[in-house]
Amino acid sequence: MLQNRPVFDEEHALLRESVRRFAATKIQPHFGEWEEAGIIDRSLWPVAGKAGLLCAQVPERYGGIGGDFRHNAVVIEELSYSGFAGPATDFSVHSDVCCGYLLHYGSEEQKKKWLPRMVAGETVCAIAMTEPGTGSDLQGIRTKAVRDGDEYVISGQKTFISNGQMCDLVIVVVRTNPDGGSRGMSLVLVETDRAGFRHGRNLEKLGHLSSDTSELFFDQVRIPVSNLLGSEGGAMGALMSELPQERLTIALHSIAAAQKAFDITKDYVQERKAFGQPIGTFQNTRFRLADLKSDLAVGWAYVDQCLREHVRGELTTYAASTAKLWTTEMHGRLVDQCLQFFGGYGFMREYEICRLFADARVLRIYGGTSEIMRELISRSL
Repeated sequence: MLQNRPVFDEEHALLRESVRRFAATKIQPHFGEWEEAGIIDRSLWPVAGKAGLLCAQVPERYGGIGGDFRHNAVVIEELSYSGFAGPATDFSVHSDVCCGYLLHYGSEEQKKKWLPRMVAGETVCAIAMTEPGTGSDLQGIRTKAVRDGDEYVISGQKTFISNGQMCDLVIVVVRTNPDGGSRGMSLVLVETDRAGFRHGRNLEKLGHLSSDTSELFFDQVRIPVSNLLGSEGGAMGALMSELPQERLTIALHSIAAAQKAFDITKDYVQERKAFGQPIGTFQNTRFRLADLKSDLAVGWAYVDQCLREHVRGELTTYAASTAKLWTTEMHGRLVDQCLQFFGGYGFMREYEICRLFADARVLRIYGGTSEIMRELISRSL
């Protein structure tokens, strides 16, 4: 990670050291097993909660430390730089995405009930937007919630849901008005122990193997009207308000993981030899690494700029989309080049660069694809 970043202070430096210790002692010894199993152990969640790694932005009155998003950023960066994309993704969906919806749109009753449990790692949260056939086009969702007295009855299916196997609580995007277009969509809280709810299979993926990703099924699931998150018909407004943070979160994951790929490659090219000398001495290697180092420097500068803006409440949709687009596309180019320097060994999963390569690919897809980011940015031209 770059040093002397003015966006952070001494408190964040101390947290950074704590996250590094957590990664080394609580994740590293078990990470290989979790990658093979396709899911992290549930016991990690309360341990992370006790260590202060979850939902750091939650005020003290709801059990949090009352930090700002810079605290979240430290956790994101350190877990991603450590190479633990699965746990980093799971924690991030819970802390950096779901938590924001409850903080900003939850009723006082909902906040008091769920936020302390999320901070402690007792309740794992997921958010369910995507459906089969509807990716970034949220207006195409078909999962519906029909009002029946003091209840909603939910029917439908979601897919590609991070924390999908582990979750106890799901924020679900539903259609409450079939003729309302974007204004006919709402957010509801669904506890996963309710009748009619079912976790689907844990999906097999290219990367992020230890992050459980699932289909979710809702078969006439009844929830009280009090489980409405925000106002009826207010989902699109809430999503548009929260998505910039999600996209900044992805940019932070990406730049940290890209830095890790660069750092291990920089060391490796001094060890691997060709024609009797380290490949790091060849001009082609040095020039390509110089380009990658420059890309990283630009990426860190812009991500930190966006982070400062977000803490001040000034981050725009366009800036967040730019951060996600540029950083994830750069990450893809960088890790591809880094793997090339490893030669055939780079194609072996026992080498970390292989895992970093596979883990990088989804960052250009979720949270809105690169194509959607370009569409959003183009609207500000």
